[in-house]
Amino acid sequence: MSRKGPRSVLIIEARFYEDIADELARGAMDELNAHGIAYERLSVPGALEIPLALSLALANGFVGRAGRHRGCIALGCVIRGETAHYDIVARESAAGLHQLAVEHAVPIGNGILTCESRDQAWARASVEGRNKGRDAARACLALMELEQHFSSASRR
Repeated sequence: MSRKGPRSVLIIEARFYEDIADELARGAMDELNAHGIAYERLSVPGALEIPLALSLALANGFVGRAGRHRGCIALGCVIRGETAHYDIVARESAAGLHQLAVEHAVPIGNGILTCESRDQAWARASVEGRNKGRDAARACLALMELEQHFSSASRR
């Protein structure tokens, strides 16, 4: 389901752990709905693909000041395994999002969980628990408000 409007965000969710992704999205959507913010959901296979998906959206004017969506919420989960793959995915997905946020001045709420176990991930994703999907939505909304503040201050 998506809702579109002038104040809208793109939710990009990594579906590698589908149940956790759904719970993170539920928390984010509840928060957006509570604030009357429109959203659209986009799925990618894993957390490492989120920065590229956002980069494509930015390059094509889908997200950004003049785009359909002003901000982005990145949702996903990386659970430590037996190899260094966890470290690479956790580090590079966060670095990629940070780089895009700074280069393009786009509000991004980073809700990519990096956990030691599935139990840890559920405790953080659950809307009855830490509700990190909600927290990522709140971060994005706060940055959108900050951008609006600077934008209106520069017009005075």
